[in-house]
Amino acid sequence: MRIELPASETTEALGRALARTRPASAVVHLHGELGAGKSTLARALLRELGVQGPIRSPTYTLLERYPVPGGEAWHLDLYRIGNAGELDFLGLDGDEATLWLVEWPERGAAALPPPDLLVRLEQAGAGRLAGMEAGSAAGAAWLAALQETGCLQSLLAG
Repeated sequence: MRIELPASETTEALGRALARTRPASAVVHLHGELGAGKSTLARALLRELGVQGPIRSPTYTLLERYPVPGGEAWHLDLYRIGNAGELDFLGLDGDEATLWLVEWPERGAAALPPPDLLVRLEQAGAGRLAGMEAGSAAGAAWLAALQETGCLQSLLAG
């Protein structure tokens, strides 16, 4: 599924739509070059899930944790790591996370759980393009829910 995102507001709207339709537990891999909108999408998703206060970019901390309904969201930014072994000290083997939002997942390789949803963001002129692909049955159901609930239609109309 590909969606045009002509402005940062539509990237945020996609994040809100993903939050409204998310499964109880999910792993999202966010792919894209610097400035493609990965953090913008993640922040909007977290805000829609009720995260209050600042939502920090995990660029330097690697991991930020946020309470969300039903558990905890882990927002990771792996841009600065050299290899997956550097993630060992983060304690990613716990079961507290019900939502994983992983920027630069290719740098975490086998240290990460497999994705339910892959989101590829790319710059396209003044806007962006988002490609979304299911990585599991839960991800396929998530994409179907996005279409069935009308969340995408309101995004594209607005």
